Amino acid sequence: MPHRAHLFSLRIGHAFREACLEERYTRARLFRDLMAGVTVGIIAIPLAMALAIASGVAPQYGLYTAIIAGFVIALTGGSRFSISGPTAAFVVILYPIAQEYGLGGLLLATLMSGLLLMLMALMRLGRFIEYIPESVTLGFTGGIAVVIATLQVKDLLGLSIADMPEHYWDKLASLWGALGSFHGPSAAVAGCTLAVMLLWPRLRTPVPPHLPAVVLGTVLAWWLNLGGAGIDTIGSRFSYLLPDGTTGAGIPPFLPGFEWPWLQPGADGAPLGISWSMVTELLPAAFAIAMLGAIESLLCAVVLDGMTGRRHSANSELMGQGIGNVLAPLFGGITATAAIARSAANYRAGAESPVAAMIHAGVVLLGLVALAPLLAWLPMAAMAALLIMVAWNMSEAPKAVHLLKTAPRGDMLVFLTCFSLTVILDMVIAITTGILLAAVLFMRDMARMTRVTDITDSTRLQQQALPDGWRVFKINGPLFFAAADRVFGELAELSARAPGFILYMDGVTVLDAGGLAALNKLVETCRRNGSRVIIADLQFQPLKTLARAGVQPVPGVSRFAASLDEALSLAD
Repeated sequence: MPHRAHLFSLRIGHAFREACLEERYTRARLFRDLMAGVTVGIIAIPLAMALAIASGVAPQYGLYTAIIAGFVIALTGGSRFSISGPTAAFVVILYPIAQEYGLGGLLLATLMSGLLLMLMALMRLGRFIEYIPESVTLGFTGGIAVVIATLQVKDLLGLSIADMPEHYWDKLASLWGALGSFHGPSAAVAGCTLAVMLLWPRLRTPVPPHLPAVVLGTVLAWWLNLGGAGIDTIGSRFSYLLPDGTTGAGIPPFLPGFEWPWLQPGADGAPLGISWSMVTELLPAAFAIAMLGAIESLLCAVVLDGMTGRRHSANSELMGQGIGNVLAPLFGGITATAAIARSAANYRAGAESPVAAMIHAGVVLLGLVALAPLLAWLPMAAMAALLIMVAWNMSEAPKAVHLLKTAPRGDMLVFLTCFSLTVILDMVIAITTGILLAAVLFMRDMARMTRVTDITDSTRLQQQALPDGWRVFKINGPLFFAAADRVFGELAELSARAPGFILYMDGVTVLDAGGLAALNKLVETCRRNGSRVIIADLQFQPLKTLARAGVQPVPGVSRFAASLDEALSLAD
């Protein structure tokens, strides 16, 4: 089907080829890409730094991610308008890895996840995004938002906590115990930043709200620090080594060179090293990163398709995400995926092709090299306030509330399960449980749709007289394992005292192995009871299933008829 081709195609650089090589790429289109790329690049600089800090590493690694992965994924991916880089959804996975294995472990896990994403693309798994219910995605994104917001409370209020515990309830206990170290100036900066982000959209200017918010928060922190307020900034918390061995404050104004992830420092500061045991330890985390990266990037592509009326190539996008996440860690970049908010801003700013995303990467690079001394002044409280807003936006709270008010109970249960497990346990457990629960509830609902009706007294059947005691039963709905035993069990009871009956199956579209076994059991019951059964008007799939299983009429017990009229004529 042509309208579904985007779910099965795979070619590296699909979006770039389609937008820039197969279509005419004019100077006017380049100008629009330039304007969009500059706009999103400016937006991405503070976001990338804040998300890197939230993930447990220094802010420059977020910038490296936006530069390298942002460029590579745009060049090799399958979504025309997606902007890739660090995203809030990964924080709940990356932070524990960074705490336990250090930067080296985080980069190694990212590289492994990139290989898994490439494998998923080669296996054409992009189409399975269709099978993830909205209740699952809303549940785990809402849970992620709660965890991210909780992690920001420390810097938001200026609390003194050396290390945040791993488990959520322990985090809450740690925050509660540290409330005595509340730092008023930090809270004031955070409040100012939040207020500007909330009020700025009312001015209806094209400038995104987080830019003036961060600028005003930084100015306020600088002014308060002149009076000795002691507000923590990127420059006071993070440092780097210069080539001459001296230490610089903030972020280094240059790109890192190529270095294998296992040569980067682990949790103890020494090179991580690589071994089979290390790879097996990180494999579950890499799988979680790959799964979330696939879901996040394809959901972003679907959202953009709805905005633009175009079609992305799902497997090509997975391949691009995989290539980006393999190459970025080799140059210090952490996990990247498509960011819905930045991608939407990219399209609204006039983007025409993936060139806009490449320009965005170049703008971040320019910001790193030219603005590093200024970026060191950014207060941690303002970064925390920025992430609070990111968490709120990604939670899609209005949509979640609407689901809870209007959706069936099954969807509500799936949503609450995913949300709770994401917060309390683990996002991978939450998604797996949510999808399995949704599948079970779906099968239950489908099984309930399958029913048996006695149509012996139907006016249609009165035209042909049935032998004494014969009955006609019509089955509607799929006969799969969850419904077949119940349906054929009912038929066995209904037909126990009848010399014979007709099964009218024109309403049965599916017959699986479980349904086939239940049908054979019914025929065997009829043989023991001495009754006859005629199976009429089989649809294509059930007929194919019976043919593949080699099911044949049983003399004196079962027969098959092409139509109900033929079955009525065979009854004797």
